[in-house]
Amino acid sequence: MAAPIVFASYPSASLFKFPPHSDPQPIPPPHFDYLFTIPENWYTAALDAKVPITIAAVYAVTAKTLNIYNKSTGKKPWAISKTKAFHAFVVLHNIFLAVYSAWTWYGMLRGLQSTIVSPNGPDGWAGTIDSFCKINGPAGLRNAQTYNAASGTWRSLSGIEGPPSREQSGRMWNNGLAFYGWLFYISKFYEVFDTLIILAKGKLSSTLQTYHHAGAMMAMWAGMRYMSVPIWIFVFFNSAIHSLMYTYYTVTAFNIRVPTVVKRSLTSLQISQFIIGASAAMVHSFISYLVPVQVAGSGTKYQKVDCIDTTGQTFAIWLNVFYLAPLTYLFVSFFIASYLRRSKAEIARGKTDRRRSNVALAEKASWDAARGIEREMYGESTEGVIIEDSDESTGATEVQHRANGVKANGKNKY
Repeated sequence: MAAPIVFASYPSASLFKFPPHSDPQPIPPPHFDYLFTIPENWYTAALDAKVPITIAAVYAVTAKTLNIYNKSTGKKPWAISKTKAFHAFVVLHNIFLAVYSAWTWYGMLRGLQSTIVSPNGPDGWAGTIDSFCKINGPAGLRNAQTYNAASGTWRSLSGIEGPPSREQSGRMWNNGLAFYGWLFYISKFYEVFDTLIILAKGKLSSTLQTYHHAGAMMAMWAGMRYMSVPIWIFVFFNSAIHSLMYTYYTVTAFNIRVPTVVKRSLTSLQISQFIIGASAAMVHSFISYLVPVQVAGSGTKYQKVDCIDTTGQTFAIWLNVFYLAPLTYLFVSFFIASYLRRSKAEIARGKTDRRRSNVALAEKASWDAARGIEREMYGESTEGVIIEDSDESTGATEVQHRANGVKANGKNKY
């Protein structure tokens, strides 16, 4: 018997419906292998759409209002920001988010290790893709339980009836995503303290930063509310980046100088996760695979299975894609601007090895673009970054000033 195959296909038009179907309801995590139990009423209540919408709206209005206040005072730091208690809070805030993010990443890593099937197994890549795409039900290519909106029932190709068991291990939802994903969603509300810290220092919160935090609340809500498969990507990779990012912030809070290469790498990782994550999420809508099933009187037949099953999952995927689109656009525009600027400078200096030069230019332009987005997102809040306007950093300086609407002149320090 030929091994099941994986292929690309267009998603059904019926999956693109707004508002998405309210069913299935999110399934609370099981009561095994976790440090604590999330109360079911808390779990369900937090995934009510009114929660992220209200908090995001209040956050956006508050940030805008405090920006106006800081401008009216000439960007004077608040009195509380000069106290030892405030500094202690900033340090503890960063340590907490660094440790929490690392814990979440490790929990998701264990979940992935226990559920993702190797392509070297008997079901080949179809088994691997199935273990990524189908997050409910027992392990096994034909055992995944998916929701059928037309009949309002859960089903599996192996004949399992009824909704997925909360005590069944073997699939990603019960093995970590339901638990760590929900907590990660809740952490997006706490992360607004990043903005309040910036504002307390008398600085301004950029529109892009406000958009980023508010959008993250909505994107994580949609992924968890509709149990959308690709949300694991954001929980896993974003928690990894955050563990490094908040560790960096903790170090800089003690005025410890961090090597430029570390800062560059961290900034590039921060931006790369947005672009790669959005692309990987989008791909889920176009993945299908064939599964062998036994048909009475006909022997074995192959049935096409789509990675995405519900309108809710589809809605969550494309909400994340559209949420990350402005960041992708900024990265591309900053990259092009920096590459062209650096390329003209190389030509003016008479560089002859164009192939080698183009690779180096692309690398430097990527760094410039990443720093440009960071500067646009965090505005004046970027700490510990010193950029000299030399031959190696002119592009970065100009891109960063371009993001803030000012012209670069001479040597600049941030």
